Amino acid sequence: MRRLFPHPYLTLTLVILWFLLVNQWKLGSLVLALMLGTVIPLVTSAWWPDRPRVKRPFGLAAYAVLVLWDVIVANFQVARIVLFMPRDRIRSNWISVPLDLTSPEAISLLAGTITMTPGTLTADMSACGRALLVHALHAPDPDAVRDDIKARYESRLKRIFE
Repeated sequence: MRRLFPHPYLTLTLVILWFLLVNQWKLGSLVLALMLGTVIPLVTSAWWPDRPRVKRPFGLAAYAVLVLWDVIVANFQVARIVLFMPRDRIRSNWISVPLDLTSPEAISLLAGTITMTPGTLTADMSACGRALLVHALHAPDPDAVRDDIKARYESRLKRIFE
């Protein structure tokens, strides 16, 4: 079974994404989704020698819901900043976020989460891989933004992956 489905979570994710893209619940869509969900992981498995270790898959689902909520809230916050805050009161800052994470997948997910959330952007990672450089649209207190990222996202990812 493992030879046919080397990355079962990827297969499941591809099938779900296919149904979300085609927006049709038909037999042909199911067959094509299963074909893509089987073939893509098989073809790409050479570049994935080790499967990501997800200790808590349901924690990953809860994390996705949290990020979706934060993206919605951040959209309104950014709109308020851009539309109503005078330019001279906007305090953009570069923030270095030290990482406790060691899993490359968890670090990538954290960087992607920061970038997906409006108002913040992951710009770089240190050469040693122990810190992310984040730009915040409005961060009068950079330490608070750093602490929020670590408490809200990194701690959850640490529980999920490590």
